Amino acid sequence: MWFWFAVIALLCWSGSDLFSKIGCQDAKDKYSHLKMVMAVGVVMGLHAAYEVFVKGVEINGSILLTYLPVSMLYILSMAIGYLGLRYIELSISSPICNSSGAIVAVLTLMTVGIGEDLPPVALVAVALVCIGVIGLGVVESREDEELRRARQDASNHHYAKSWIAIAIPVIYCLLDALGTFADSRVLEVLDEDSANVAYELTFLIVGALCAVYVLGIKKQKLIAREEAPKYTGAVFETVGQFFYIYALADSEHVAFAAPIISSYCVASVLWSRLFLKEKLSWKHYAMIAVVVAGIVILGILDI
Repeated sequence: MWFWFAVIALLCWSGSDLFSKIGCQDAKDKYSHLKMVMAVGVVMGLHAAYEVFVKGVEINGSILLTYLPVSMLYILSMAIGYLGLRYIELSISSPICNSSGAIVAVLTLMTVGIGEDLPPVALVAVALVCIGVIGLGVVESREDEELRRARQDASNHHYAKSWIAIAIPVIYCLLDALGTFADSRVLEVLDEDSANVAYELTFLIVGALCAVYVLGIKKQKLIAREEAPKYTGAVFETVGQFFYIYALADSEHVAFAAPIISSYCVASVLWSRLFLKEKLSWKHYAMIAVVVAGIVILGILDI
């Protein structure tokens, strides 16, 4: 089942990417990334309450503290990622951010090793996914300036090239990779449901702290029309997280599940083309085809 859990997480997180971009792209709102954290915290907090009071998932201080380092790596990476959406197109940001799956796969294979029963074609599939995701980011970053301006003209959003525009998603990538790698280790001693609830409750606490700062200290107002995309993205994020935790819980397939989930940037690039009017070149589609080929091979092997 790990493969299907990974695919569902892929689809949900690509939806979260789209709505988060819509909610955070206004350069005039310098607190939009913190408002996005607030939205995710609210939705995850509600889901955590359901898991604890309806489904009876175990949660206590020890579980919260055990999972806290993983939670904070994820939350910090996401907050930085939301900030980056103000400075760069989604079609560039998402592939760079989600190159973390390639890093996780390499770290896992280096530390755990290659099992004797692992078919060589599986390694080829992992390589395809990793190459495709990284290649997509490279294509975006080296895109011709005229094509870049044309894409921005179509979407009615213009961004100035700067080191911070690329640095932010790179920082996200590194933090997310560390979180995913640590996650696979912590889930060996924690129940998946309890770990997920611990993460959601930690996000709720961080969201509450952001609300105190944004609403209380900075006296910012929330406008329903502007906040709706953020909460829609938060719902997709929470559902994706639910399935992600189960996909990663299968420690034998972490090196496969991580690059599959990280390739949700492929769908994000497509959504950015369809809904945000960001244009793609044949090179983009070539990299997308490489990623999809790897995912299909992994799915066939699991079936």
